[in-house]
Amino acid sequence: MIFLEDQSVKVNGVVLPGVVKSIEVVESAQIDEQTVEGSSTKPKQATGYEDAKINVELILDDTATQTKYQRLAVVRTLFRKSGQTVPQPIPFVNEDTAAHGISKVLFKGLTHKMESKRDQLSVTLEFWEYVPQTIKASKKSGSGSSGSASSNLTADYKSYLTTKRGQSPAVDDASSTDALNSVAQMPY
Repeated sequence: MIFLEDQSVKVNGVVLPGVVKSIEVVESAQIDEQTVEGSSTKPKQATGYEDAKINVELILDDTATQTKYQRLAVVRTLFRKSGQTVPQPIPFVNEDTAAHGISKVLFKGLTHKMESKRDQLSVTLEFWEYVPQTIKASKKSGSGSSGSASSNLTADYKSYLTTKRGQSPAVDDASSTDALNSVAQMPY
């Protein structure tokens, strides 16, 4: 889980190294613009909301026990463990994100830049709001066997299926001439 406590951020109980410089939450709507022939204005149509984006800026300095690059490696391994191929949803607890109704996020990106005048790294962590997709299964109402296609057939058609309905004119033991003659006699 990620917590903000007195300018510290915890990820699954581990405090992110460095100083939290800022936390930014961005929410926006999805709006499509339509092109109308002969009109100079483009009508706009709201189609929903985008997932919120959260940016956390950290400052990493050298300490007595770790360099700024070792601290950066700690940050990186919190979001991308060895062997992990897909980011997992992370519970995110923060006063700013709670104001937006965000409780889970996906790790989207990590950017760092070296500031030449200062002996520190500026690190930006990007998260996207996690909104799980739920798919509801519906049960088909009706009687009969579970999903059997034959249960929907009429009695006349069922009886037709059980009678001898003929066979293909091209039987396996027929010569090719006999098969072609049988096919030629079929009506179109």
